[in-house]
Amino acid sequence: MEFGICLQTVIPVRSEPSHKSEMVTQVLFGELFRILLSEKGWAKVRLSYDDYAGWIALNQVQLLSEKEFLHLFNAETAVALDLVQLISNLTRNTIAPLIIGSSLPGHVKGDFTILNDHYFYDGAVAEISPFDTVSTQQDHLKVKHAIISDAMFYLNAPYLWGGRTPFGIDCSGLVQMVYKIKKIKLLRDASQQATQGESLNFVSEAEPGDLAFFDDEEGNITHVGIMVDKSRIIHASGKVRLDTIDHEGIFNAEEQRYTHRLRILKRIV
Repeated sequence: MEFGICLQTVIPVRSEPSHKSEMVTQVLFGELFRILLSEKGWAKVRLSYDDYAGWIALNQVQLLSEKEFLHLFNAETAVALDLVQLISNLTRNTIAPLIIGSSLPGHVKGDFTILNDHYFYDGAVAEISPFDTVSTQQDHLKVKHAIISDAMFYLNAPYLWGGRTPFGIDCSGLVQMVYKIKKIKLLRDASQQATQGESLNFVSEAEPGDLAFFDDEEGNITHVGIMVDKSRIIHASGKVRLDTIDHEGIFNAEEQRYTHRLRILKRIV
């Protein structure tokens, strides 16, 4: 088996080995993957972060040896917190933009090394989950409010199927990235995320950072958002937006109608 890493700002992952195929997710800088097979300039990969599979153009892949992959996979990995910041490759004397939520394996005080290239990132990072350091319920709730502050970085970002960045993001991508910033791993799709966490019985029980899931006419979970409080939700629908929510679902004040039907509420932390 071969291995790879994303050393570009963001790489699209497609459902089939073609640039015309739909994008199902994205890989951000520093994220790792296993290469399952290669054909005609494309690699079928399984992402290490969430086990999602898809196709990446081979000319966008930086190959790794198994030894280097395991070294990076096991390294303490910081997460970039600045909306957009520059990262410098000091070995090659190049710079590139880095997006919030990118991974920085082995990051120590701005410095880290990948494949003998020395990088420097002079931006804010999360190195541990803040939930690992809280000692009281009040502190715990403060961190949950901080999840909402992180989500607001994405407010008004355009909806993009498969997107995971402030320049285009889908509903489950928003949820996954906001929790990644807090160093908590969630799966990629809404239906997968609905299998995680602890179920809540009523909207009135919701706290900031809890997740609300919504289904279609066939009962399939197709949408997810983050509870801001007991009556508001931030979610990606057309754009990342704030709407009201009750026991029926999401009410869009601009359209004066319910746009999503509530199925289940989950608490992740």
